[in-house]
Amino acid sequence: MSWIDAQKLEKEWWGACSNTFGEELKQTVYAKYMGLQFYDDGNSPLNIDKSGLKIIDIGGGPVSLLLKTKADIKVVVDPCGYPGWVRLRYIDAGILLEQKPAEDIPEDYEKFDEVWCYNCLQHVVDPEKIVYNMKRIGKVIRLFEWINHPINEAHPHELTAEKLDKWLNGKGTVVEINEKGCVGKCYYGEFNTGQSDGRSAVS
Repeated sequence: MSWIDAQKLEKEWWGACSNTFGEELKQTVYAKYMGLQFYDDGNSPLNIDKSGLKIIDIGGGPVSLLLKTKADIKVVVDPCGYPGWVRLRYIDAGILLEQKPAEDIPEDYEKFDEVWCYNCLQHVVDPEKIVYNMKRIGKVIRLFEWINHPINEAHPHELTAEKLDKWLNGKGTVVEINEKGCVGKCYYGEFNTGQSDGRSAVS
C-alpha cells in the first residue's frame, strides 16, 4: 500500500463533497475534545470565536472547522484534490487553501496562534514530520486522533499514545468514546509548544 493509493481512496470517500453532514457531526465531537467551544449566533448553534487569532488547520479536508470559525487569518493545508467549488467556498469564507502535504510546510512559514489537527495523522506520509512542523509554526496545538487502529489501505499508519506523546513532547488524554458516529479509542490534547514564552507544556 502507498500514500498515493490512500489519497485516492480518501478522495473517493469524499466524492462530490455534496453531503458531508455525517463528518461534520463527528467534527463537533472532535472539537469538544480539542477544547473548542461552540456558540449560537441566532443562525447556527455551531460557531467558534477565535477573533484576533491566526489559525491553521492541518488536513482540514473540504469542510474544515474553520468554516464555522471567526478568526483574523484562516488557513487549511490539505493535499487532496477536492472539487473546484470547495476552494471557491473557502475563498468566500476568507480561508486560504494550501493544496499540499503538511510535511512540505517550509522552514520559513509564517507562525500561527493555534494549529488544529483532527482525524488526520493516520492518512499522511510522515506523521512525526507533521507534528514537528506543527510545533514549529504554532503556539498551541489542538489535536484529536484515533489510536490503535490497524493499518489498512486508507490508513498507512497506526498511531499510539506513546508515539504521539513522544512527538508532541507532552502527554495527551486517552479515552474510549461512542458519540455521534465517533466510535473507538482516541487521543486528544491542547499542547503549548513554547513558541510564545520559551516553555514546552501540555494542558
